[in-house]
Amino acid sequence: MPTLSFTDRLITEFDRGLRTLTHTNRNAQRPNPGDTLPEGELNEQDRTTAGRMMRVNHAGEVAAQGLYHGQALTARDQATLQRMQQSAGEEEDHLAWCEQRLEELQTPRSMIGPLWYFGSYAIGATAGLFGDRWSLGFVAETETQVEQHLSKHLDRLPPPDEKSRAILQQMKTDEHQHGEAARNLGGVDLPKPVCSAMRLVSKVMTTGAYWV
Repeated sequence: MPTLSFTDRLITEFDRGLRTLTHTNRNAQRPNPGDTLPEGELNEQDRTTAGRMMRVNHAGEVAAQGLYHGQALTARDQATLQRMQQSAGEEEDHLAWCEQRLEELQTPRSMIGPLWYFGSYAIGATAGLFGDRWSLGFVAETETQVEQHLSKHLDRLPPPDEKSRAILQQMKTDEHQHGEAARNLGGVDLPKPVCSAMRLVSKVMTTGAYWV
């Protein structure tokens, strides 16, 4: 296989981004954790709340694809690159599960998905330019914050919505493993101001995705 030039890789990554944003009926590598559970009896308010929460999580998985693809583009160590690619594959399962649940709840995707993807892609690629240890540290902190976010959503989900709950619980387990893997590969702790800025950006984006 010929080695792609940096320009060719950029074109390939742009195509991957378009597919992330536009594909339907995405095939997950693992079964959807909610498939074996019955559909709960949700009233209109519960369905609206669950749908908006799953839209936020779907948008977050779009952002995760951008983040990991961007970091893989600038990764220098082969082990780091492989870790990014593996995590991106597992995050794509999350994306497929969330898309399926949105269809079941008859909730549209977030209209600001492209901003989530390409913004996260730029952030991921920039983090990689500072070196793999900082890039991995960024992954670890991101996954920690996502894990905390998922815990809040699990508390807020309408009790009858066991299908969404099963999806979020598996996502939370995977995010924890991704963060630990990044730390084990040498990820460093980010400065507190950076962590605070990440939380602020996340708050703005999740609030937007909840409504549009």
